[in-house]
Amino acid sequence: QVQLVESGGGLVQTGGSLRLSCAASGRTFRTYTMGWFRQAPGKEREFVAAISWSGGGTSYADSVKGRFTISRDNAKNTVALEMNSLKPEDMAVYYCASGKSTYRLMGRPDEVDYWGQGTQVTVSS
Repeated sequence: QVQLVESGGGLVQTGGSLRLSCAASGRTFRTYTMGWFRQAPGKEREFVAAISWSGGGTSYADSVKGRFTISRDNAKNTVALEMNSLKPEDMAVYYCASGKSTYRLMGRPDEVDYWGQGTQVTVSS
């Protein structure tokens, strides 16, 4: 059984930083792409960032480029999202995702095989 467990969400002021972490188990973690999505109230789940199995390839939504950084540690089966210069529009539930592909970076929810339970990020203005 595949499990993705997020941690690190919380309340931060505009301009602040947070680091999200996702611990994966039950799958050969290192062979799959990983990513983060987010969903704000009343909105669809949207792509945030993705990383290749090796960590050598990454992609980001335009809205977070230059502010967020995704990384992974295959030895520890973890993926992280470093979020800087947070804005009120970044406020959402953030979900860790394990992709269907071993090489193609995810960019849509239908490219995800497994989801974490989500962690809330609140940005106060």
